[in-house]
Amino acid sequence: DGGITQHMGAYHVDTERGAVTFLDTPGHEAFTAMRARGAEVTDVVVLVVAADDGIMPQTIEAINHAKAAQVPIVVALNKIDLGDENRLRIYGQLSDHGLTPSGDWGGEVDVIETSATTGHGVVDLVDHLADLTSILDLKADPTPPTSGTVIEAQTKPGVGAVARVLIQQGTLRVGAFIVCGNAAGKVRAMLDDRGRKISEAPPSIPVEVWGLDDVPSAGDTLYEVDNLQRAKETAAETKHSRIEESRLQSRKVKTLEEMLQRRDSEEVPELNEGRIL
Repeated sequence: DGGITQHMGAYHVDTERGAVTFLDTPGHEAFTAMRARGAEVTDVVVLVVAADDGIMPQTIEAINHAKAAQVPIVVALNKIDLGDENRLRIYGQLSDHGLTPSGDWGGEVDVIETSATTGHGVVDLVDHLADLTSILDLKADPTPPTSGTVIEAQTKPGVGAVARVLIQQGTLRVGAFIVCGNAAGKVRAMLDDRGRKISEAPPSIPVEVWGLDDVPSAGDTLYEVDNLQRAKETAAETKHSRIEESRLQSRKVKTLEEMLQRRDSEEVPELNEGRIL
C-alpha cells in the first residue's frame, strides 16, 4: 500500500529467505536528520534508479546520502519493462559518481534490474539482500535491553505525540516505559507498517508508538527504562540540554551579526592608487 508506505517511512516484508525492512528513502529529510544525530539505521542502501530517466539530480543527492552512510550499496534499476536501451548510459553515469557496477564493468556495486509494474527482479533483489545479510553477518538480539531509532514523529489528532521507530535491539512491548529523546511515556499502543495494532515488536520491525508526552526528533534513540519517573527525568535532562544548546547557538549567531554590523558601520579608509602598505 503506497499511501501507508509513504506515511510510515518504512515497511516490512517477510520472505522465504528471511525478513527485510525497507526505509523509504535516503532522500527523505528524516534520513538527513538521523545522520546529523549520529544514528545508523541502515545495513544496506538500495539506490533506485529509473531505467527511462537515468541519474537525476535527486538521484545524485541520494547517492551522496548513501555514501555518507558508509554501508554496502545495491542499485535497483527500476522500470526495466520500459526497455533497457539506456542501460550502458546509466552504468556509465553510476561509474561517474563512484558506483562502478560489478561484472563486466569491474566494479563492486551490484545492479539488479527490476520492474515495480510487472514484479520482474523483485525476488532477485530480496534474495540478494538476504545473501548480503549472511555475508555481512547481520544479526540482532531480541532480548533486553530494548532500543530503536526514531524515523519520524508528529502529533496525531486524537492520539497525541507518536513516533515511528525502527526497533534494533530487544523487543518493545505494550506497557513498557520508554525514553525517546526529549519525550517519555508508557507504550499505550503500537501499530505496524500496515496500521495494524500489535503487542510486541522485535528487531527490524518498524512501529508507530503511542503514549509519549512530547514529540521527539528523527534520529532520537528510543530505549526502555524501569519506571515512568526515570523516563520523565531522563527526558527532562535531554530537553534542558537541547534548550541550552539552542540558546548557545543563538548567542553565536547574534554575536556574529553584531560583529558584521559593526564592521559595516565603520569607515573603511580609501587607498590611493599606487600606494604601497
